[in-house]
Amino acid sequence: MEADYSVYLVTDSTPAILGDKDLVSVVEASLRGGVTMVQYRNKHSAREDVVATAKKLHQLAQRHRVPLLINDRVDVALEIGCEGVHIGQDDMGQCSCPPLAALSLIPIPILILLLLPRRHTSKKDTKSIIGPSGVAGILAALHAAGYSSTPTVCIGGINASNASAVLAGSASPHKALHGIAVVSAIVAADDPAAVSRDLLAKVVTAKIPRVVAAVGRKKPLSHNMTNLVVQNFAANVALCVGASPIMSNYAQEAAGLARLGGALVVNMGTVTPDGLESHVQAVKAYNEAKRPVVLDPVGAGATSVRRDAVRRLLASGTFAVIKGNQAEIQTVHGASVTQRGVDSSSSLTIPQSARLARSLARQRRSVVLITGPTDLVSDGRRTLRIDNGHEYLGMVTGTGCTLGTTVSAMAAAHEEDMLVAAVAGAVVFGVAAEMAAQRDHVRGPGSFVPAFLDELFAIRKATAEGDLNWLALAKVAAVDVVDEDE
Repeated sequence: MEADYSVYLVTDSTPAILGDKDLVSVVEASLRGGVTMVQYRNKHSAREDVVATAKKLHQLAQRHRVPLLINDRVDVALEIGCEGVHIGQDDMGQCSCPPLAALSLIPIPILILLLLPRRHTSKKDTKSIIGPSGVAGILAALHAAGYSSTPTVCIGGINASNASAVLAGSASPHKALHGIAVVSAIVAADDPAAVSRDLLAKVVTAKIPRVVAAVGRKKPLSHNMTNLVVQNFAANVALCVGASPIMSNYAQEAAGLARLGGALVVNMGTVTPDGLESHVQAVKAYNEAKRPVVLDPVGAGATSVRRDAVRRLLASGTFAVIKGNQAEIQTVHGASVTQRGVDSSSSLTIPQSARLARSLARQRRSVVLITGPTDLVSDGRRTLRIDNGHEYLGMVTGTGCTLGTTVSAMAAAHEEDMLVAAVAGAVVFGVAAEMAAQRDHVRGPGSFVPAFLDELFAIRKATAEGDLNWLALAKVAAVDVVDEDE
């Protein structure tokens, strides 16, 4: 089970925080809303009560594919078989076994939390409150010491009203927080699921500029195996977001290109027997090089030939991101959908699309991006909606294909979290479209395209210069996905 530190819930069972609510119900609601890690903290109850509650929490966490940590109690963690234990620097003496022995008992690495209180906090032993600038200093020191990739979160008084400011103000030039840890903001909330959704959306949105900047800094290769109609447009989009494009449908090149550290886009816009074989060979080459592959099953449900091609591609390897409209994603998922050309003829509701995205993401262990007036993105655990974009995008041939190019650039530059990479691609694409459509000289689709390219470039340039005003236009929200049988 992969650890995701985006929204790290530390529980509190004291009446002052929990009130008369049931802790298990609170955690269940928070997991449904978007909490990505749970740490069960209970310093005062009897051991048998702690074990009983921990078992219930572990069952919930497993169902939502979220790690559960036990605070201090290595013996309890071992008894219930959870994913880890948290041992703070002041807790070593309270541990039931020596620290080194505790480390050896846990079958996976201990997850170390850096406690960085900001303002009022549930912890009473805080020596000082350092604020976001203090966090930034510590992150800079961690980078200088060679710990840039070490997962780091901060805790202390963080809630929905200040989370965005904490995340933005804490970032150092070379290292940023992986997430936020919260206690009372969720545990004491009247609606823990809603608060969790809000926090998750804020954390993901705060990470978008990091992805955009990484593309501009790394200039990753975007290898597009795509249809002839959009090759020029896709190459221009890749350049504008900061990637290095290459349009090559020749499979013999794939192995060499994969070693250059970029990402592959497999676009089914033009299906031929030779083309399909090239796609299969390229997917295998990029999988062997452990590089991201984006699948764009264009028109997947239109003909039996395309449905067969989808099955062949899915059997050929793994995909970091699968992107398509509702009908295309339904076809990939296995549904029989009649599709007209490359346009979606499906009319799923937002909750239905969210369930579809999450289900396929779990089925394929990929990030799934369903495009439309509202985009849905899911990695099988986190599901978000993006409400950016403009109707002109649907009036220009190839915009859907070039979104795949944009996502590939983000995926190549931000491999540590493909969901964030996909969200970043969709947000940048949608915000650029909105900004372009507002230009005075844009009268329709023809004048929209060059303005759109300009805005993609402008977002990249502004981000590199530290200007994030464009991010205020991002419309990202977490979705509470409820299965039909729940």
